[in-house]
Amino acid sequence: DAAAFALEISGDSMSPLYRDGDRIIVDPTARDFRRGDRVVVRTAGGEVMAKELVRLSADTVELASLNPDFPGRTLARKDVAWMARILWASQ
Repeated sequence: DAAAFALEISGDSMSPLYRDGDRIIVDPTARDFRRGDRVVVRTAGGEVMAKELVRLSADTVELASLNPDFPGRTLARKDVAWMARILWASQ
């Protein structure tokens, strides 16, 4: 996909699946998200996070960290600038 791009993981909220320094390839053109998808979300405030999609409704995006030491996040859809599916990770 010509629109795909790479990001580097910073932090350990998705450990042990993605570790600090891993590189991921994301697909910003994905629109058919499903529960369990690993995604990158950028908020309207500029925060970027890699999480697992728990639920996507008309009003909210519910996300989970794989590392139990980090809480999940629930964001209003209006506060999400974009969301991209993770396609691949270097490990």
